[in-house]
Amino acid sequence: MPNIKSAIRRVKKTKAQTKINRIRKSKYKSVIKEMQTFINSGKIKEAKKFLPKFHSQLMKIAKTRIISKKTASRKISRVTLQIKKKEK
Repeated sequence: MPNIKSAIRRVKKTKAQTKINRIRKSKYKSVIKEMQTFINSGKIKEAKKFLPKFHSQLMKIAKTRIISKKTASRKISRVTLQIKKKEK
């Protein structure tokens, strides 16, 4: 356990931030799962409707550095490509 006052405060701050990061990571995973269920079940209209929200959520999460911006962009690009392929 930390003895210095600033270290004690830092531990509290880290615990609080860890909780926030878990929530963000959970949102990230649930958004991806939701989009994959739309694509896999063949609900292309719903997937297209959900795409702007999907894009928004991923970029919000990337902005807070839970995932990198490149990862978010790659996920968005691949999902868009999957939707276009299923559309044909």
